Amino acid sequence: MENILLDIFFALLLFTVIVNLIRLWKPIKHGDFISSMLIIMAVITFIVMLVVRTSMGGRIPFANAYEFTLLFAGGVLILAILVRRDLVSPLFDLSVALLTILLLSVASSFSSEIRPLMPALQSGWLYAHVATAVIAYGSFALAACLGIIYLGRAQETDLSLPEVDERIYKLVVLGFTFLTIVIITGAVWAEEVWGSWWTWDPKETWSLVTWLVYAAYLHTRHSYDWKGNKSAWMVVIGFVIVMFTLFGVSVLLPGLHSYV
Repeated sequence: MENILLDIFFALLLFTVIVNLIRLWKPIKHGDFISSMLIIMAVITFIVMLVVRTSMGGRIPFANAYEFTLLFAGGVLILAILVRRDLVSPLFDLSVALLTILLLSVASSFSSEIRPLMPALQSGWLYAHVATAVIAYGSFALAACLGIIYLGRAQETDLSLPEVDERIYKLVVLGFTFLTIVIITGAVWAEEVWGSWWTWDPKETWSLVTWLVYAAYLHTRHSYDWKGNKSAWMVVIGFVIVMFTLFGVSVLLPGLHSYV
């Protein structure tokens, strides 16, 4: 059942990509409505898939790399529905759909087997840590999608450049706030499990690097009035670092956080 839902999820995203590629080429009657419905249907499919996996495993699927990546993909879509309000942009919908397909492709490289929680994960901090991470990284993902719009074809939107820039800023503030909570909950959880708040594990170190990148974005915006292209490039580069922190570190620099 889960595999069938995953196939439907992927198909809906693929249709979203196709529809918005056509919209970039020429207008489609009710194109924004069609794209919106495809994204909403994908979110509904994701939620049903989450319920099915929870029922099968007897726990909320927050425990391994496969489950987190699925949550990340679903979180991006849910946040996208909120962000795209008053935003008619085939480029934004295309970017979101392509990113979600990329995340599903990454998820497929991990084992989808439902396994019991290992002792280190049997903590209430797991749910707080993972939930806040999905919001943080989902916010950064959508900020990057808007950054691409800003740098590419902002004329395709019904918002002005300053409005796109302001929406990017609000997403970064949201993501930065929740990333701070991610790091704090992770430190508390680490002390509970390993007896140390901070071990300079590769994942911890790169999470701090990510935090510093977005802190630099906020600092330059407030202190030097960096807006526009500079800020857009920062959020795009910042999200590349996010992806490395989440997936590259686990492959290239495995450590205590390498739960696959």
